[in-house]
Amino acid sequence: MSVSYDLRPIGATSLLRPAKMDETKASLIGLSRAEMASALQEIGVPERQTRMRVSQLWHWLYVRGVSNFDDMFNISKDMREKMKKHFSIARPEIVEEQISRDGTRKWLLRFPARGAGKPVEVEMVYIPEEGRGTLCMSSQVGCTLTCSFCHTGTQKLVRNLTAEEILGQLLIARDRLGDFPDKDTPDGAIVPAEGRKITNIVMMGMGEPLYNFEAVKKALLIASDGEGLSLSKRRITLSTSGVVPGIFKTGEEIGVMLAISLHAVRDELRDILVPINKKYPLAELLDACRAYPGLSNAKRITFEYVMLKDVNDSLDDARGLIKLLKGIPAKINLIPFNPWPGSNYQCSDWEQIERFADLINQAGYASPIRTPRGRDILAACGQLKSQSERLRKSERLKLEAMMIAGHGD
Repeated sequence: MSVSYDLRPIGATSLLRPAKMDETKASLIGLSRAEMASALQEIGVPERQTRMRVSQLWHWLYVRGVSNFDDMFNISKDMREKMKKHFSIARPEIVEEQISRDGTRKWLLRFPARGAGKPVEVEMVYIPEEGRGTLCMSSQVGCTLTCSFCHTGTQKLVRNLTAEEILGQLLIARDRLGDFPDKDTPDGAIVPAEGRKITNIVMMGMGEPLYNFEAVKKALLIASDGEGLSLSKRRITLSTSGVVPGIFKTGEEIGVMLAISLHAVRDELRDILVPINKKYPLAELLDACRAYPGLSNAKRITFEYVMLKDVNDSLDDARGLIKLLKGIPAKINLIPFNPWPGSNYQCSDWEQIERFADLINQAGYASPIRTPRGRDILAACGQLKSQSERLRKSERLKLEAMMIAGHGD
C-alpha cells in the first residue's frame, strides 16, 4: 500500500515544518567541522566564536535532528536569522512512502537538479527486524554498472548524490520513524543509542558507492561521529560490485564494514552478471579483499550472492565459492532473487538454496539465507529504481527558459 507523507514524525512531537532543499543556499549538512567553521566566518561570525557555534550546530543537526534554524533555542534570534539567510539545513522531499505487508518501508525522495536539468529522485528502504533496524541508502541517481539481474542497473546514471543528500536520507528516515528526541526533551535526557529504530545503515541502495567515494566518505564519517549521529562503524556497511582501487581506501579512510556483490565464482559468468568484472576480474577483487585494512574474524567481509535458478546455484558453484574465499574471514549472504518487471531470471528453488547453504556452512562459513523483505512494494535487494533521467542540453535550456519566464514550477 502507498501512504501520503505526514510531516509529523511517527511517535515523536513535530518540530516546525521542514523546508525543502534549496540549491541557491549553501547547506551546512554534510560539512566537516572545519568546513562549517569556514562557512560561518564567511558570513561574519568572529573566528573566536566559530568553535562554539560549530559545536552548537553539530548538536542541533545531528543529535537533536532539527531542520529549521528557529528550533535552535540557545542561539540568539539575530544569529539564527543570519544563518537562515545564507544557509540551508533542509531535508529532501518525500514524494511517496510505501509500507510493505512485512513492515518494510520504502521512500521515494526528491533532490534538486544540480546539473541534471530537473529535480532527481532516489529510493531508500528501512527494514525492521527483531532487535535491529537497517536503513538501505543510495549513493547515486541511477547506476553505471548494468548488472544483468539488478533493476537499478536498467536506469542510466543521472548524477552522484552529494554528502548532504546521502546524509539527508538518514536524517529524514530518523524523522519519519521518530528516532530523534522530542523537541522539548531536556539536555542530558537524549534518547539512548540502544533505543534507536535505525541501528544499522548499509550503502546498498541505488548506485555504486565507490564511484562516488568522496561524498560517501564525508557522509559516513559524519554518520559515525561520536558527538552526533554516533553510529558505530561496525554497524555501517558499504557494498561494492568490485571497484578494486576503492576497496583499500574504504578500509583505510572510512573504516566501515565491507560487502562485496559477488554472485559468481567464474570470470566468464561474472562478466555477464556483474560486467565490472571485465575490468577487475575475480583474482584482483579477492586480492583486494585479503588486503582490506582491519580484516579479521571480528571484522569479516560479507559476500553477497544472489541465487539464480540454473545460472549460479549448483553445488559445484558452492564448492567453487568455498575454494575462492579460502583464507578470507568471510560471511556469505545468500539472496533469493527478487523479480522485477522485465527481468530474465528466476529465483532458485528453496530446496536448492538450502542445499547450497548447507554445503557452505559445513565448510565453516556462516551462510544465512536472506529473508526477502518488501517484495510487494519493489523494496527488496536489487529492485530499487527511480524515473529520473538526465535531460538533453536542449531540454535543459528550454526548461530553464520557462522557469525564468515564470511558467515553470
